[in-house]
Amino acid sequence: MTYPDVPFPDLPPEQEALFAAAAATYARYRSGVPDAAVRLLADILRGRSVPVLLDLGTGTGQVPLALRAAVPDLAHIEAVDVSQQMLDQARDALAPALDRCTLTLVRCAADAYRPLKPLPGEEAQAPDLITCCRSYHWMDGPAVLKMADRVAAPDATVAIMGDGSLWTLRADWTRALRGLIQRYLGSERRAGTCGSYSEPRRSYEEDLAASPWSDVTEHRILVARIWRPDTVLGYLRSTSFAGAELFGQRHAAFEDEAHTLLHTHAIDGSLVENAVFTVLLARRPGSAS
Repeated sequence: MTYPDVPFPDLPPEQEALFAAAAATYARYRSGVPDAAVRLLADILRGRSVPVLLDLGTGTGQVPLALRAAVPDLAHIEAVDVSQQMLDQARDALAPALDRCTLTLVRCAADAYRPLKPLPGEEAQAPDLITCCRSYHWMDGPAVLKMADRVAAPDATVAIMGDGSLWTLRADWTRALRGLIQRYLGSERRAGTCGSYSEPRRSYEEDLAASPWSDVTEHRILVARIWRPDTVLGYLRSTSFAGAELFGQRHAAFEDEAHTLLHTHAIDGSLVENAVFTVLLARRPGSAS
């Protein structure tokens, strides 16, 4: 099920277009959710009679797909994204895994989300878990947290998760790669074709502390990933800071230089990413954990 057939009003066009061109590449090259993080989220939903997930900024559906496998009795998934192309990828990934679980795909900005009214004879399905994975920094965070308070179950949990990107990773090979990108595109980190990326004015923790979701626990998961030069190039095509459209006719030249640079830094053809995947689990004070 998908609703509405057109976006909610006031969907920012620059956000809608940000990852649209890279949706298929994103599905192929972006790293999934670490197993330890999936277990944390699954533990929240276990024991619920009708567990419901609301995934904001779902992208290609990585979080709901991982939780569908980890929580066999997951009853309903609401997957929200501003990009129809991303939602199409999410539908293709999730449909074969649904079985009795129902799915609603919602094309809107996260803070504008509102649940459909239940049909006569049906009960409302308030989410027990609301997730933002590698997406919260693109959102109006305080507005999203207010929305979550309106729609979530009384004892729900909000999970904000992420691990940075190859732009922010501190390694010799990523510093060299970032320098090459900057030589082509300028010193500022790009945010698609709409301009430069601006860091959030407040940390996620500060947003949560000022929200109804101020009971927060942090989990830091060490992750080691192995890349090859060709998979790094595929990943870059899926990003807002080095997507092919940013380079125009110079993209092939950039990829040739990047491929040579990455091979220079690779050991036995491999490049290592040592990252920290952080999971912030937030609840309303006094709610059951």
